[in-house]
Amino acid sequence: MEKGSLSINSENLLPIIKKWLYSDTDIFLRELVSNGCDAVNKYKKLVSMGSAQPCDSYKITVSLDKENSLITVSDNGLGMTADEIKEYINQIAFSGANAFIDKYKDRIGGENDIIGHFGLGFYSAFMVADRVEIESLSYMEGAEAAHWSCDGGIEFELDKGRRVERGTDIILHISEDRAEFLSPYKLKEILTKYCYFMPVEIYFEDLDEIRKKALEDENTEINENEPASEEEKPTPINDTAPLWLKNPSDCSDEDYKAFYHKVFTDFNDPLFWIHLNMDYPFKLKGILYFPKLRRELDAIEGQVKLYNNQVFIADNIKEVIPEFLLLLKGTIDCPDLPLNVSRSFLQNDGYVGKISKYIVKKVADKLNSRFKKDREAYEKNWEDINAFIKYGCLRDEEFYKKIKGSLIYKSIYGDYKTLEEYLNANEAKHEKKVFYVSDEKQQAQYISMFKENELEAVILSNQIDTPYVNYMEMYNEGVKFLRVDSDINDILGNGEADKETSEKLQKLFKETLDNDSLTIKAENLKTSGVSAVIELSEQSRRMQEMSKLYGFGGEMPMAETLILNVGNNVIKLLLELGDDKKDDRDIIIKQVYDLAAMSHRSLSAEELTHFVERSNRVLELLADSKK
Repeated sequence: MEKGSLSINSENLLPIIKKWLYSDTDIFLRELVSNGCDAVNKYKKLVSMGSAQPCDSYKITVSLDKENSLITVSDNGLGMTADEIKEYINQIAFSGANAFIDKYKDRIGGENDIIGHFGLGFYSAFMVADRVEIESLSYMEGAEAAHWSCDGGIEFELDKGRRVERGTDIILHISEDRAEFLSPYKLKEILTKYCYFMPVEIYFEDLDEIRKKALEDENTEINENEPASEEEKPTPINDTAPLWLKNPSDCSDEDYKAFYHKVFTDFNDPLFWIHLNMDYPFKLKGILYFPKLRRELDAIEGQVKLYNNQVFIADNIKEVIPEFLLLLKGTIDCPDLPLNVSRSFLQNDGYVGKISKYIVKKVADKLNSRFKKDREAYEKNWEDINAFIKYGCLRDEEFYKKIKGSLIYKSIYGDYKTLEEYLNANEAKHEKKVFYVSDEKQQAQYISMFKENELEAVILSNQIDTPYVNYMEMYNEGVKFLRVDSDINDILGNGEADKETSEKLQKLFKETLDNDSLTIKAENLKTSGVSAVIELSEQSRRMQEMSKLYGFGGEMPMAETLILNVGNNVIKLLLELGDDKKDDRDIIIKQVYDLAAMSHRSLSAEELTHFVERSNRVLELLADSKK
């Protein structure tokens, strides 16, 4: 048996890191600016401990020199000595932040706002640069400036530097194939995306523009005693104190709305929001907004931004934010999550699962609180939030259990009831049956009959309501949801017609309609204004709707029953017409069927054409009868 050690060729290591370290190339700027914030925060810690001199202002400056293909990221943090550069930069994956925290852990306590938790971020610079330089001067008394340079291989140069003030410059010589990053608009876009809420002021300089302006000002007389105008004063591109860091009691409604408009560029006000503020057993802050949601879930696009110590990580990470909550908009800042994580890591991390459950609980608590304390406002918002809530119930059983008592239903009369309230109000009439309308316009005739007989029905007209009613039946034993065009005889029936009348009508309609799959019944309905209605099998209709919803393909057969209302004058007329009026009778029979069909579905083009032709014929018959 032979034993040995694996041999790793270090010369091939950096090219691999350069290519595969990050999936998005523009992440390099986030990493370098984060390192700058790291250096500033370390220096602030030292100042607070009396180990360094105070500073009037702290900042990071990103400079673009397109003419020379350079991008420079400068900070005035604690800087590095030549020995520290060798330790932190030359040893790949050595985390300077971890070393700093370990060194000062007894003096800085439990607070840890140092961004870097890994040692590879600096090397993201090589994804866009042929050569990277470091100019740094340590805060330590008597320290000499150091200069480091590397072209992406395993060799580097380290000598004396030129920097005269404390801090670090990272200078990137951008490669030709990454020239898109030499655009000021591109760099500003990246800085806004990743660095907008970083805790240190960030400034952007376009050196080409500065040179251009300097040339324009050469012949302009300048009064050195005149203060710079507000437009000339540089302003940071970021907000160092995002709203989520503040105490909720210190934030007004206008503050929340202004933050929402700024971050999500949504001109509509949010309906309401949740301010998350958790310190134990994990640190998490953030704000989740409930925007006005459109009715169809597949058209809804939320945006929940995930941050680590104010550094943007990504949008809509469903391993941290439950998928149904991604219909919302918001910001979540969790410093205990690493800046760069794989989804497989998140899926198997128990800590991440606890964060996810906490967020779900806070959302449910907020909704329950609004329902109990301000039901009127809750009902007013229901049309905008019900699709989100129903989707949450379908996706997360625990969320359903928490929110169950606050689920409400809008009735055909315009008021709102919980399931329990609906069942209690209708227990004597329908036991545990819940009748619902899926299309108010299409089913207007059924709604009219329900109102005429003072019957209750709720409106469930969203696409998501198809699986939702199945879910509600599953978790509410004995409860049955029935659409208003099903079980007509049980709802509106007033006894069957006599046998002779029933058989005669069935024979007439079967012969004329020539539809073997259609069941025909003659009933006394609790209304005289309707000649016939179509009753659909609830089960077969649901199967067809689910088939369409999930794209199973193929039309499933729909079991239809045509119920003729023998108390209606049109049906009475059909019984009186003899065979000498067969043509007129056939027209009326087909018209009765189409009128019934139109109450639960749209007619095909051919059906509609025939319906219009027959309608004109009926009008002609009416005119002839008046002559």
